[in-house]
Amino acid sequence: MAYRNGNYCAFYVAEPFHESSLAAHATKDFVYYNMLRAWKAKDPSFPFIDSHAKTYSVRDGSDWESTLKPRLRERLQSSKNIVLFLSSVTISSVALNEEIEYGIENQGLPVIVIYPEFKTKGSLLLNGALSEDVKKLWSRLPTFKRLMSKVPTLHIPLNQETIVTALINSDFSLTSKTKPDVYRYSA
Repeated sequence: MAYRNGNYCAFYVAEPFHESSLAAHATKDFVYYNMLRAWKAKDPSFPFIDSHAKTYSVRDGSDWESTLKPRLRERLQSSKNIVLFLSSVTISSVALNEEIEYGIENQGLPVIVIYPEFKTKGSLLLNGALSEDVKKLWSRLPTFKRLMSKVPTLHIPLNQETIVTALINSDFSLTSKTKPDVYRYSA
């Protein structure tokens, strides 16, 4: 069994996807994932362990069933949680649905949802609860909306300090996770 210390980042990218192409860097959700990698490169103490770096890369022309899907699952099996980037440009895709469905239903991974269009904890909230603007984004990924009640989900803005707090929070790690529910930090 793999050592489960990784953070599995799930994000929308147009298919077929080529990380080396300029189009990849124009895909906003991929850019946010790269931001985590850049923070880690700049500061090795940043508590992000990239599960995507735990297996060798595959070519996007690879077969979905025999290569791509098994590689995603292998990465999820070495993860302690899923970090999901959810924004107004997120589109439900085969790969993203597989990541969420397998990660939650099969692996029981807690999910840290980062909303890039929100910059503060308070901006996610209305009267102390998650705002309707946040909840509407869940419909962009119906698989997540359907499954999120099965695991603890933490909803946070795109803010480095808040992301650090979330990544080190043991309530959102597989081996010590809290009860399934929707969580958010107070403003």
